[in-house]
Amino acid sequence: MVARVQVPASARRGDEIEVRIAIQHPMETGFRFDMGGRAIPKNVVNHVVCRFEGEIVFEAEMGSGIAANPYLQFTAVAQRSGTFTFEWVDDRGVGESQSAAITVTP
Repeated sequence: MVARVQVPASARRGDEIEVRIAIQHPMETGFRFDMGGRAIPKNVVNHVVCRFEGEIVFEAEMGSGIAANPYLQFTAVAQRSGTFTFEWVDDRGVGESQSAAITVTP
């Protein structure tokens, strides 16, 4: 799975920043059928977690109501330089991770 993580490259201490991730995934609900009339098995990204230097700062449980290529956004307060690491897994147990660093100045 491919994802695009967007974190500002730099911020001032105390600034509120936006953190975004867009995960490329078909998010099959289990309700669609292929050309042969067979049900397409459910397969959605069901768990996303974001850590900053190992500490969880955002976590989401998702289900079949989420659109293909899910996009998530949250805000955080820049306190120190470090790395945001996103991890996600789908119903088939396929998981990925991606990181982005930020430099915080006084």
